[in-house]
Amino acid sequence: SSVDECVFYYKDSIMIVYTDDCIIMGPDAKQLDRMFKKLQGSFNITLEGTLCDYLGIMIKKGDNNSLIMTQPHLIASILHDLGLDKPNTNEVDTPASAKKIIAQDLHEPKHDDLQFDYRSVIGKLNFLEKSTRPEIAEAVHQCARFSANPRKSHTQAVKRIGRYLKGTATKGIIMIPGKTESFDCWVDSSHAGEWKREGAEDDPSTARSRMGYVFMYANCPILWSSKMQTEIALSTTEAEYMALSMAVREIIPLTQLFQEAKDRGIDVDVNKAKVRCRLFEDNRGAAEIARVPKFRPRTKHINLKYHHFREHVKSGLLQIEDIDTENQLADIFTKPLDANLFQRFRRGILGW
Repeated sequence: SSVDECVFYYKDSIMIVYTDDCIIMGPDAKQLDRMFKKLQGSFNITLEGTLCDYLGIMIKKGDNNSLIMTQPHLIASILHDLGLDKPNTNEVDTPASAKKIIAQDLHEPKHDDLQFDYRSVIGKLNFLEKSTRPEIAEAVHQCARFSANPRKSHTQAVKRIGRYLKGTATKGIIMIPGKTESFDCWVDSSHAGEWKREGAEDDPSTARSRMGYVFMYANCPILWSSKMQTEIALSTTEAEYMALSMAVREIIPLTQLFQEAKDRGIDVDVNKAKVRCRLFEDNRGAAEIARVPKFRPRTKHINLKYHHFREHVKSGLLQIEDIDTENQLADIFTKPLDANLFQRFRRGILGW
């Protein structure tokens, strides 16, 4: 592949490589056998059979041509580290409290290392979130911000994530492919949502906005993120526009990869001549800036690096669509939500 150096093609079959673990897939079993024999001629490799376990992720087929991906062993390891593997452990409905966003909290006692290794647990949670549990992304990233100097409130926040996982240990992503003509990307931002007067002097980064996005193909989540923006946005519109731009930087290479596969004759479910993407944005100002590149006194300061995708919008490769905040799936990546809203967005992304 000229787009991704970890993707290889053999006729209409594909091989994906992660370090020394590979997945080969294609429409013809005999062709896959020939591909494997060619690889054996150059490398010392073994064939593990049908894909059911990859990098600790359990993969099984479900009804309606669905794929179910879970990581129960990793979750069990996290619960053991946190001391929450007891039968009487209380469970919670959400990974973070909607009533409070954790901060540096320098006035609180330091994390007790005898309880658990904070950085080790955060590392495991990060891998879990990036693999099969996108709904915990905001809670995990927020706790990870304070890994250098965790306090009691951060200890409690990590344990809350554990209690949430305790009640959902067998869950993961349910992928039910649907016929679509484009990729769908939900993008959102919470403008300075973590700023508080108390503690702002100790942690000026609270003035930054948290952004999040989820990238779906054929109704299946394939890429997501929750992170703090690197620059301070001066308005909600600017924060949303910056989030839109950052998400597009990830989208464009993926659309190029799918277009490359299509050009090589691989059957991907894209009906139009070009791979296109719809971006769902709940801020009309940000969407308007992306669509109409005219001079605006209040947004002229936005750096050119955030305008890079306008040509793709103009050409039709990217399509910006408005969406109500109540239907904005990416909201789950920008702030803690109440149980009803959290479960609604979780269902829209993970399928349960």
